[in-house]
Amino acid sequence: MPRCKGGLARAAAASYVVGVDVGSTTLRCHVYDKRAAVRGSSSKKVETLYPHLGWVELDPEVLWTQFMDVIKEAVQAAGLQMNQIAGLGISTQRGTFITWNKKTGKPFHNFISWQDLRAADLVNSWNRGLILKVIHVISTMLHFLTRSYRYVIARSLTFTTYHVSLRLSWVLQNITEVQQAASENNCCFGTIDTWLLYKLTKGSVYATDYSNASSTGVFDPLQMCWSSVLSKLFSIPMSIYPPVEDTNHSFGSVDAEIFGVPIPIVALVADQQAAMFGECCFRAGDVKFTMGTGIFWDVNTGNHLHTPSAGLYPLIGWKIGKEVVFLAEGNGSDAGSTIKWAKELDLFTSIDETSRMARSVVDSEGVCFVPSFSGLQVPVNDPCACASFMGLKPSTTRNHLIRAMLESIAFRNKQLYDTIVKEVRVPLTNIRADGGVSNNSFVMQMTSDLINKKIDKPVNTDMSCLGAAFLAGLALGFWTDKEQLKKLRQTEIVFEPQRDSGEYKLAMDNWTKAVQRSLNWYNQTSY
Repeated sequence: MPRCKGGLARAAAASYVVGVDVGSTTLRCHVYDKRAAVRGSSSKKVETLYPHLGWVELDPEVLWTQFMDVIKEAVQAAGLQMNQIAGLGISTQRGTFITWNKKTGKPFHNFISWQDLRAADLVNSWNRGLILKVIHVISTMLHFLTRSYRYVIARSLTFTTYHVSLRLSWVLQNITEVQQAASENNCCFGTIDTWLLYKLTKGSVYATDYSNASSTGVFDPLQMCWSSVLSKLFSIPMSIYPPVEDTNHSFGSVDAEIFGVPIPIVALVADQQAAMFGECCFRAGDVKFTMGTGIFWDVNTGNHLHTPSAGLYPLIGWKIGKEVVFLAEGNGSDAGSTIKWAKELDLFTSIDETSRMARSVVDSEGVCFVPSFSGLQVPVNDPCACASFMGLKPSTTRNHLIRAMLESIAFRNKQLYDTIVKEVRVPLTNIRADGGVSNNSFVMQMTSDLINKKIDKPVNTDMSCLGAAFLAGLALGFWTDKEQLKKLRQTEIVFEPQRDSGEYKLAMDNWTKAVQRSLNWYNQTSY
């Protein structure tokens, strides 16, 4: 396992590692000791902006201030000084990006979130267009002639609003400042990890890691570099991309003026890949699903890059030295966001009571909820689908509504699991769950019933924080290897199937019908 220069000496003097996760709903920081126990924590709500219908943004300066604050507060809560921190690992939501002036460091616009739908027209246009059809045909012929694996991936190529590619293309087409700066080689592009690294080092380090780069939709995971073909296709200049480094790597140190001492930055990792690492899903076939703002199912495919067919996306899990681990992922945009919305409507007082409310009724009384505030992803793939309640009656109560909403999350889990089973050829082994919604016993038990599998839930569900800390700790020599990390992860409960999945058939059939009626609801030009 590669270690940062000077890391061993500093880790010996400093006995704690900090893991930060910039999620879509919450920004969290935990301080971990060598037993991976949380010694201090802080969190803040991520402030999301909705300037237009379908647009989702974050203010970069607000995010930067919150990021600094949670680190300071977590270290203070642990009763520690900054010089006791051996290093910092950063996990970030993927696909949320910004561009800024290379000379001044000033952003050209707010962060454009992975949930943003402003490029929906472009996505649909490309997916239905002649160019993509030609690419598919040519790739199929070239694969037949050469048997090269890269053409298998190319013939399955599709675009989504989730990926950076077409949202970045939209920025270059619609923001004049960015166009001009890019033409003058004065434009920097970065996902949240790159921006935070740039700010932490006061502009001296500009980089990302392989897990974040592979999540953008403009990175070639076979060649392990930014895709010149896709960049040319979308008229994105190659000059705007940051260098790509290993996931745990010596990225430099936090400028001493920020926290009073220089703290090594030794891991950058995308949030779902961080959660995989925190869950210790190190073997091919290991599966984890995270239910935070959205739902993300990931399976470790080892050193084999997954070939998409039904919508799963191939990703780089992490690169550590010569080791490159690949994942296949399917996602849904709305899980925690659904519960948050219900709370804002005063459908319940405390999140803890939702499981009890759902169990207080025999069923949802035919009410179905479609969790589609940001469209529907795998396997439906419709950015214009709407969120909806269907089957409402005069007898419908709040408990029926809550049950329908929680059932919808479990049904989406079933859809994603079935897609993985159908598409991934690696035999599935352990299934582990994390994220805030994994604390909901109703959703967890129903998911276990629907997929007819055991699901392991850890004591600490903030796995993205822990994964970032694990990666940082390995780089520093704070922990020795993955076998030691496996012993540090603790299981809280294992959910086992209690009901036959067939008992849910009628409810899921009705829900599937509701999903179909929610498709193509919005006019594309609304975005």
